[in-house]
Amino acid sequence: VQLQASGGGLVQAGGSLRLSCAASERISSIPAMGWHRQAPGKQRELVAIIGSGGVTNYADSVKGRFTISRDNAKNTVYLQMNSLKPEDTAVYYCNGKRLGGKGLEEYWGQGTLVTVSS
Repeated sequence: VQLQASGGGLVQAGGSLRLSCAASERISSIPAMGWHRQAPGKQRELVAIIGSGGVTNYADSVKGRFTISRDNAKNTVYLQMNSLKPEDTAVYYCNGKRLGGKGLEEYWGQGTLVTVSS
C-alpha cells in the first residue's frame, strides 16, 4: 500500500490547514488509519487515529483543534487542523495498520511539512 500525504505548508498561528492522505488501494481494508508527526529533535508521536467504524482518538495536545476523518470512497484520510500553534510545527506522516497473513502490516506516507509561524 502506498500512502501519499499532501497539504502541508506555512501558516500563521491561529490559522488552519487540511492534510490529505491518499492510499493506492481501498482504505476500507485498512482498519486503523492515522497521522503522526515529528518535530525537529523530537521523537515521532501519534496525533490522531481513526478506525474503520469512525471511532477516533487524539493526542491531548490537539484535542478540540484537530479533526481526523476518512472517506472510504476516495481512499483518503484527512486531518483538519485549526487554531494552529507554533508547537504544531513538524513533519506530518500518515499511517495505516492492518492484520495480514503474516501479522501486523504497517504503512507510512512520505510526510508533509507543516510550519506554524508566531
